[in-house]
Amino acid sequence: MKKKNIYHIIGLLLLSLLLGSCKKYFEVNPDMRTELDTPEKVGELLVTAYPTADYFLFAELASDNSVDKGPGDFSLNDIARDSYLWKEVSQVSDSYSPNTYWLDMYRAIAAANHAIEAVDENNFGTKGRQYKGEALLTRAYAHHMLVSLFSKAYQVNGDNSSPGVPYLTVPEKNAFQNYDRGTVASVYEHIEKDLLEGMRLIKGISYKSPKFHFNEQAANAFAARFYLFKGEYDKVIQYASAIFPENNFKQNLRPIAGALKAAGSNSPALFTGSQQNFNLLLANVYSNFNNIAAGGRYGAGLPTEQMISGNTVAGKQFYQYYTRIGGIPDKLSLGKYPTFSYRASTFATDWTYYTIQCLFSADEALMNRAEAYINTGDYASALKDLNDFAEVRIDGYNVVLHGITESKVLSFYNTTDIRAGLLKTVLDFKQKAFAHEGIRWLDINRYGLEISHRQLDNKWDTTYDVLKKDDLRRVFQLPQSATLSGLTKNPR
Repeated sequence: MKKKNIYHIIGLLLLSLLLGSCKKYFEVNPDMRTELDTPEKVGELLVTAYPTADYFLFAELASDNSVDKGPGDFSLNDIARDSYLWKEVSQVSDSYSPNTYWLDMYRAIAAANHAIEAVDENNFGTKGRQYKGEALLTRAYAHHMLVSLFSKAYQVNGDNSSPGVPYLTVPEKNAFQNYDRGTVASVYEHIEKDLLEGMRLIKGISYKSPKFHFNEQAANAFAARFYLFKGEYDKVIQYASAIFPENNFKQNLRPIAGALKAAGSNSPALFTGSQQNFNLLLANVYSNFNNIAAGGRYGAGLPTEQMISGNTVAGKQFYQYYTRIGGIPDKLSLGKYPTFSYRASTFATDWTYYTIQCLFSADEALMNRAEAYINTGDYASALKDLNDFAEVRIDGYNVVLHGITESKVLSFYNTTDIRAGLLKTVLDFKQKAFAHEGIRWLDINRYGLEISHRQLDNKWDTTYDVLKKDDLRRVFQLPQSATLSGLTKNPR
């Protein structure tokens, strides 16, 4: 089969999703599926098993990384507004909506399932088994992101019988309403099975563009995140440590106060560079998040800057490159993502925006390991990871002045509980360092953190809405494309 037939399959998958038809949701001509008759063709299909949509806008706007900037010279984006107000997002067709992300992840899952079926039905040898491993990992990742955003957070040693998301393991010929959501527990069981088998099968795999595929480092980073969410901390340490077996994490972290600072306005290109050791898995996604969050009424403003540049337990703030659109403090751009755009033709008026998203980084893996060390009582190892993390982010770092110790943690957080203080350190470091990467919303829900959003009316009078620990609005509502298919909506 020629490449164009591979892309015809892909095109049909995309078309069925974009049309939003329940009956056509996962239908692909069976004859076309049988044409995946070489491992190379399976590899070509797997290029499409990764995200092309991101969750930045609705996840960041729902978190405490965003603010209502009030009436003024700001654009208004419906998805940003509804996410900030913790309402069901009314806009479903925009490329930054929960609906689009849901559809895109199931598109990726469909591609993975077709690849797995092709390998299972043919004798493709070692390369075929490796591609099956990659497909299992992409399938596990997509489901993990969906259950993390559209279901209640996994409760460590708690009740996980709340509704999950449909876990699809075979190419679909039937309507989506034939499925139910299962439970969060059952989804996690499926993810773990795919994750472990996928990691076993990809051993020795090689790619032309390794940072855009589930290489072994990225698989270990995914496993570290998964087991952190699951509360199996020894496994978090095991898999995070396997990313850099020489335990040279510090040399492979984002050089925020070093090369990235020196790069200035060119830092986004370096931040998302495929040659950088700190980027473990990258994806090309349709997104204009940076401009929407900076220029919109709801998004990154002066309070965001104050959070990012605030003092830390190390005794000095983290460096972060940012700009202000038009010099306006409430139009804050963190400069993490290069923005690319194109028009369908020279006569078209609408632009399509895209960027590069880092799905897994060495920096997040290190913080996941630090959190796991804390939960196993190994505070010395946690402090080592926290100090390595801080050193690359503090401009003019001096170990005598900025080294983090237990006494500093206890004093900074005014506590006598070192475990609680160290966990606060991890969460604070992650909020500052990973702002605009979507990670904060996941942490807010894992820990049931209470946050508040200010709301300004046309007279600039201020009220606050509080998201409490058990608030049902913590879970994004299933999009219309799913609920019309018979899936039960999240309670409100």
